[in-house]
Amino acid sequence: MASGAKDAGSIPARDTIKSKLSAGKMNITVIGGHSCSKEDYSFAYELGKLIAKEGWTLISGGKEGVMEAVCRGAKDQGGLTVGILPGYDQKEANAYVDIKLPTGLGYARNVLVVRASDAVIAVSGEYGTLSEIGFALSEKKIVVSINSWDIKGVIKVETPQAAIAQVKKELDVK
Repeated sequence: MASGAKDAGSIPARDTIKSKLSAGKMNITVIGGHSCSKEDYSFAYELGKLIAKEGWTLISGGKEGVMEAVCRGAKDQGGLTVGILPGYDQKEANAYVDIKLPTGLGYARNVLVVRASDAVIAVSGEYGTLSEIGFALSEKKIVVSINSWDIKGVIKVETPQAAIAQVKKELDVK
């Protein structure tokens, strides 16, 4: 590797992420099922509103269920939403996605959804969500969970407000 070149495959340490965040806007990824309960839809909607209120950019898979609810909440609060889509067509995005990024990668796009974020919040979800949690933990990202997988490394909380507070605490954001 050339002198001063950075290893493109390296994973940034949390300290590096924290210093980056102090200088700018955070990208928060919300993951969860393409179908969800009314309670989880409400949690995701409120979470989207809170993310936008913080001035953070919302990243999601851009489709229905939790992804739609969180994008809808963010848009209702005037936030910016990004959908990293599994297919080739922007039309597969929900109506609340501002920036539609079709990948043609199917579930492999889950890596991109995680890599685009400074922290990940999971709301419910099944195996696709579990894969994203696994990617996030291997990338040393903060993962906060509301009604989602209970596995080592995931921080469980009960409410959207607690999720935002936990992200801010973990990343030392004021």
